Amino acid sequence: MGFPENSVTGKTESLWSPQLQCVHIITPQDDQAHQLHQAGSGPSDLTVDSPDAVNQPSLSVGSSANDDCLLQRSTRVHRDGDVLLGGFFALYTYIYINNNVDIKPSRDIFLLQFIPNNYQTVLAFIFAIEEINANPHLLTNVSLGYEFHNFLHGHWRILQNFLILYAGQDEIPNFNCKRESKSIALFTGTSWETAAQIGALMELYKFPQLNFGSFDPVLSDSGQFPSLYQVAPKDTSLALGMVSLLTHFSWTWVGLIITEGQKGLQFLSNLKGEMDRNRVCVAFVKIISNTILSAILHHQQHNFLTRETPPVNVVIIYYDSDSVNSINYNIEKPLVTWRVWVTNSQLQADMSGKNFILGSFHGAFTFSHHREEISGFKNFIRTATPSKYPEDTYLALHWFNYFDCSVSDSDCALMDCMPNASLAWLPANRFDPAMSEESYNVYNAVYAVAHALQEMLLQQVQMQPVGRGEQMSFSSWQLHPFLKNVHFNNPAGDQVKLDDRRKPDAQYDIVNLWNFPEGLRLKVKVGNFSPHAPQGQRLSLSEDLIEWAMEIPETPHSVCSESCSPGFRKTPQEGKASCCFGCTPCPENEITNDTDMEMCVKCPDHQYANVQRNYCFQKSITFLDYEDPLGKALAGSALSLTVLTAAVLGLFVKHRDTPIVKANNRALSYTLLISLTFCFLCSLLFIGRPNTATCILRQTTFGVVFTVAVSTVLAKTITVVLAFKVTAPGRRMRQWLVSGAPNSIIPICSLIQLTLCGVWMGTNPPFVDTDAHSEHGHIIIVCNKGSLTAFYCVLGYLGSLALVSFTVAFLARNLPDTFNEAKFLTFSMLVFCSVWVTFLPVYHSTKGKVMVAMEVFSILASSTGLLGCIFAPKCYIILLRPERNSLHGFRDKTRSGGKKSYQVQNRFA
Repeated sequence: MGFPENSVTGKTESLWSPQLQCVHIITPQDDQAHQLHQAGSGPSDLTVDSPDAVNQPSLSVGSSANDDCLLQRSTRVHRDGDVLLGGFFALYTYIYINNNVDIKPSRDIFLLQFIPNNYQTVLAFIFAIEEINANPHLLTNVSLGYEFHNFLHGHWRILQNFLILYAGQDEIPNFNCKRESKSIALFTGTSWETAAQIGALMELYKFPQLNFGSFDPVLSDSGQFPSLYQVAPKDTSLALGMVSLLTHFSWTWVGLIITEGQKGLQFLSNLKGEMDRNRVCVAFVKIISNTILSAILHHQQHNFLTRETPPVNVVIIYYDSDSVNSINYNIEKPLVTWRVWVTNSQLQADMSGKNFILGSFHGAFTFSHHREEISGFKNFIRTATPSKYPEDTYLALHWFNYFDCSVSDSDCALMDCMPNASLAWLPANRFDPAMSEESYNVYNAVYAVAHALQEMLLQQVQMQPVGRGEQMSFSSWQLHPFLKNVHFNNPAGDQVKLDDRRKPDAQYDIVNLWNFPEGLRLKVKVGNFSPHAPQGQRLSLSEDLIEWAMEIPETPHSVCSESCSPGFRKTPQEGKASCCFGCTPCPENEITNDTDMEMCVKCPDHQYANVQRNYCFQKSITFLDYEDPLGKALAGSALSLTVLTAAVLGLFVKHRDTPIVKANNRALSYTLLISLTFCFLCSLLFIGRPNTATCILRQTTFGVVFTVAVSTVLAKTITVVLAFKVTAPGRRMRQWLVSGAPNSIIPICSLIQLTLCGVWMGTNPPFVDTDAHSEHGHIIIVCNKGSLTAFYCVLGYLGSLALVSFTVAFLARNLPDTFNEAKFLTFSMLVFCSVWVTFLPVYHSTKGKVMVAMEVFSILASSTGLLGCIFAPKCYIILLRPERNSLHGFRDKTRSGGKKSYQVQNRFA
């Protein structure tokens, strides 16, 4: 078969030359232009006259006369063998346009070149066949041949090529008149749409079809495609692998560019699910067309990264192998050099395109299927020449275009080519000698058919031995059971299975593209992803090998909001993605010890948060200790006042027979001084580490000794009042005064207080407790009052006694004051009541050690008030005015004070 012939005009269509970097359009109605082209008169610029071509870029073609014979060679490549393997490879394509796209030829034709590296799949196909033919252990005495066609995007061309391949004839047959077909399998890299086109026809013949393109779950439907087998491993873990890379670098704000179609939408669904589980947000999603026609007609309308697009530093590009060229064309213009690109296969873009920014993919990450290197393939590429494969039109065209060859007019042979030329010499953007994924799948597909054929032949030999001279005969449909169960290790050691149910998830190599300086195009493996590894060990990266995009000196960030540092929590922002948030400081005694925490955690009671709110420290144990400055001051004051009280008591004992001591009932004075001594000493129980004994003694001792002191003051006050009220010798008040009845107030009042304390201790006594909240960073050991009701009853009873004493003393304040202490008692009780009235609100507003210190201070202040107001004037007279502390001085003063004062003073004595 020659080159495609337009069924409308009958004129032969010519193949576009890759060297020209253009698209060849033939308008068959334009005979003059056609004649110019045939004459080789130079480039002819032919434009499409249809409405669809309006406002489209002008497409032109150039050629020379001596390459016409190459362009007229058959696009069907055939090498004979005992059995043939057929292949459809996308090497070039053309689309018929006539106002709309039709499935049959129409007036105007677009010819568009595919990526030059697609030819590598053809070489991998041939290499595998030759390797098997040279293998003495596989298909012994059976040689494999091949026949491959250019894959054309058109229903009628696909069906035409398949029928030619199946019939083994050079034209579409109505019947097979030559021989039985030797073709046993068809290798395609077609998409689901194309598989659906030819699937029904192939199913009529039960003809095996092996798809070497990327894995498509739709093609796994055995009911719809029972004769189709996919060689590529499953990509179900691709989304997880890409998200693992994102989380490794803490990239949480990512853009997505996805090709339209079922595979793209399924990947988008899987990717969004993984991103949601790992708290990675989608900044934008751009769905782009994956059809070649859209790339031609609408590429100027696609602008994916506009000013309105949310700014991101990382973009994931997903595309399937059938739309690589069109997608690159669509994303070329808006690319910028400071983004990180993550793709699902190694980039095969033609970097020589005039609109392509050469450095834009520098630093990109690609996820490619893990595979071992096929030894001998690069050497095969170096030695593949037109002289070795004269039937291969495409190889001859590569030589003609890339190695300055000329064409012989006599036999159309290549002449004057560069000496020792090889495809391995070409730059990577023209031909990459490194085996691609599709080439590797083709290689495995050929071996899968070979192993299945060998198993089938062995079974036939065992069931029906073949005699000498007889040939083994079989049909292609008989190969299906063996293809479904084929399972082997290829020469590189990788396992190959065609049964989709037994295929494991793919393992991925993470490849970093180095394209700086421009055109370098090194693909460096920097890591891998294995979905079967334990959690946390699936992703492995060598970060020291990574080259980032240009203008990025270090690992880039891609976040909507900067991370909340420890000590802050995330607060969502209304109407924005979860990755866009604010940061709020943690409340007091709450922390966050990691970045981007949503909730602050309260420190335990025995710990406290530091100032930065990112760590809980252990609280130190504390109490009102003697070593504390406050404890020292209070203890020193208590001891000093105790000594002072004892000194006053000694002074009174020494001068016990003087009028000033005898005049105010010296027994009550002794009792008051002794009780004040114990009041000062009981304050020491509040200082030091609390224990159960001290907690109980604190309250009981305080309550009892202060009751004795206050009841003694009350007794002294009543004694003064009774003394001044007694004027007649026979009155009953005189009997009370003489008999010492006021002194009985002390034991009675003290007994009531003891009863209250006993009830308190018996029901809910004080106990040792801790206060973890009063002082930051400290746990204070305190005495819990136990029953607050009992405590306030004790305190209230004491306050009632003080109030009665103050009232009585206040009423007696104007009595004659010769040795009369009524005024001093009034002042003392005023001080006492003022201290404890002030104590109550302050006591309730303080915590911890301060509260204990306030209680000690109140004890010392009230006791000092009693001591100073009652006994300081007497000590003054005893020590500094001794002349007034005598009977002579007393009589001198009573002469001015009156007779009644003299009588009362005699009664005190």
